[in-house]
Amino acid sequence: MGFWDVITGRTRPKQANLDALFAVPTAALTMQTSLGLVPTGDGAVCYRAAAGAGFAGTQKDIVELLGASESAPTVTTSVDEFGFTWLSVDHEPLDPANPDITGLVTDLHAVNTTLEMNGFGPGLLCSLIAFRDSTGADGRSVGLIYLYKQGTFYPFVPTGTQQRDNLLEINVRSAIEGDLPVEKDLSRWLAVWGAPGL
Repeated sequence: MGFWDVITGRTRPKQANLDALFAVPTAALTMQTSLGLVPTGDGAVCYRAAAGAGFAGTQKDIVELLGASESAPTVTTSVDEFGFTWLSVDHEPLDPANPDITGLVTDLHAVNTTLEMNGFGPGLLCSLIAFRDSTGADGRSVGLIYLYKQGTFYPFVPTGTQQRDNLLEINVRSAIEGDLPVEKDLSRWLAVWGAPGL
């Protein structure tokens, strides 16, 4: 940011760093060892769909690309109550105790990159990687959210209808801040009620 930008109050938006997604497997190990949270193999990318055949073709290409291999994940799309599209990627784990977090992250990165390269980056909102309590005792679900426009992560822990576990969110933040760029502005820790996988 230059001197003139400071005087006029202009700021440049932080650029998305999609490669930060590749640090999620390391953060997943930290979450497992320190908090007993393991990835479920589910993830999603949230974006505002653009009108027109160009966007529809790009979205169709993404779904076909992800479903091309023999061990392909299940890929679905849905629209939430706010009009955002969620493209969900479900890697059915061969070993429930050790889901393929690297494959999931690679797929989410591919979705984001493809939308960005085709000119639809401004419509990208966030990506989500789902975790659960490894003991299964209390059924806790945790979403690790990547904010596309900020290039940062934050935890989201829903506990019921329009309720969230703020204490666990803070504990997750403390655990992963050495592994990932964590969003420092708590007002950006948006609630993503009804997100796929949570």
